Amino acid sequence: MDIFTIIFWAVAIVLTVVSLIKNRQKTFAAMKKSKGMMGSMMSDIIAIIFLIGLVLAFFPPETIQSVLGSTNTMVSTVVSALAGSITLIPAFVAFPLVGSLVDAGASIIPGVAFLTTLTMVGVVTFPLE
Repeated sequence: MDIFTIIFWAVAIVLTVVSLIKNRQKTFAAMKKSKGMMGSMMSDIIAIIFLIGLVLAFFPPETIQSVLGSTNTMVSTVVSALAGSITLIPAFVAFPLVGSLVDAGASIIPGVAFLTTLTMVGVVTFPLE
């Protein structure tokens, strides 16, 4: 774990303890409500993991690095922006997908171009707009 994850866990634990001390009933009610919300989001989370695994299975890290790597940043940025403007992916799926692509060897600039065009109005969503 990195330092930011540890800090977030520590802050969450401290604030939960403070909330428990302040009002136990409201804290447990909030925990029950968040458990229900997490249960309803579980299918979306599993879909995100499945989609990222599917993308990384179809495009091995060598392919990602050769197309979106830092060898020719301009061409890879244009390719990733075109791919992002055509596809239709919700933002909560796009962020982990781009993180996985960067971890697999993509340069950060094409990753940001892909992310930006994924979350904007694209070719697929233009008729809806």
